[in-house]
Amino acid sequence: MRLGVAFTALALAGGRAFAQVEWEQRFDSAPSSVTMPRSSVPILSQETLHATQGILQRYVMIEQQGGWPVVPEGPVLKLGTRHPDVVTLRQRLTISGDLPDNLGNSDVFDSYVDAAVKRFQARHGLIVNGAVGPDSRRAMNVPVSMRRMQIEKSIERLAKLTKKLDRRFVTVNIPGQQVEAVSDGVVELRHTAVVGKPDRQSPELAVKIQEVNFNPYWTVPASIIRKDLIPKMQTEPDYLTKNKIRIFTQRGEELMPEQVNWQSDEAMSYRFTQDPGDLNSMGTMRINMPNTEGVYMHDTPSKGLFGENARFHSSGCVRVQNVRELADWLLRETPNWERPQIDEAIRSGGRIDAKLKQPVAVHWVYITAWADENGITQFRDDVYNFDGVGQLAAIQ
Repeated sequence: MRLGVAFTALALAGGRAFAQVEWEQRFDSAPSSVTMPRSSVPILSQETLHATQGILQRYVMIEQQGGWPVVPEGPVLKLGTRHPDVVTLRQRLTISGDLPDNLGNSDVFDSYVDAAVKRFQARHGLIVNGAVGPDSRRAMNVPVSMRRMQIEKSIERLAKLTKKLDRRFVTVNIPGQQVEAVSDGVVELRHTAVVGKPDRQSPELAVKIQEVNFNPYWTVPASIIRKDLIPKMQTEPDYLTKNKIRIFTQRGEELMPEQVNWQSDEAMSYRFTQDPGDLNSMGTMRINMPNTEGVYMHDTPSKGLFGENARFHSSGCVRVQNVRELADWLLRETPNWERPQIDEAIRSGGRIDAKLKQPVAVHWVYITAWADENGITQFRDDVYNFDGVGQLAAIQ
């Protein structure tokens, strides 16, 4: 039995499999503009745990039958391309269930391949454009042994994290670079996020969101003073002035940048505060969630980062796209904080704090593989090497 047929026929433990009718609808209508079904099931839920347990056997079977082929490095493959690598690409997509099994071994990148590539990209958190460039090739060439290991690790984490959850909560999936707002077991909002760099990781935690700070001042963390501000001031003496960052002594006295010796660690003794405004690193708001790590969620003036495939740019905090919508959701049960009041607070330009009537639980988690209720599997990079697949890659 060929692998592609086997995957469709396989009865998953959770009772889910790719429905053939779904493929027919996808390809007979507008294959080049295919979209993935949008699940309303939270990543932190028993449903996701059971679905993820259900797809494990599929990847064990792929591994036992030899895995999938490597798509060679080469030119970008896209709709209309004719190239020998398209044959390998078809085989790769068929084995993972993204391309139906009965479409042959043509070297033409047709609309069926285009739809399958887009499906693969959506499942791996990539920009969905149908073009097979370096990012898509890299994701396709992760060995199935690594994918199987990611599923196993994610099942372990989901089993612990989903034992008890509040009625309303927020989840930040760090490797997924995504935020979910959940109420009564349903995802009401999803937001693209920017999370911590591998050398300045966003921590796993479970705390409570207490308030939303509009037009906040930003107090620069000590790690950023040392790693970023001091080196910047050594090469750009007007950097602080341009970015409206002020210096204060421990007694609250303001200093001018030229009063500090930037060739030493003197700056580590001072407090650096950035004024509210368009340049503020937190943008228009901070979602305050007291914790021992000193991290939080916030807006950002660097909106272009949300359009990237890999959004690991922060120093540990989480930047949220369309954060105003999340603030509206968080304050939904707080009197006198409806959307007009939120918009007015932002327009005022002044620091205003909105304390939540009922604090909302927030979970920052590390889940690199999961399945939805349709049996569709999602993978994300193990960027912090918490799954250990980086070690496996080195062995191979």
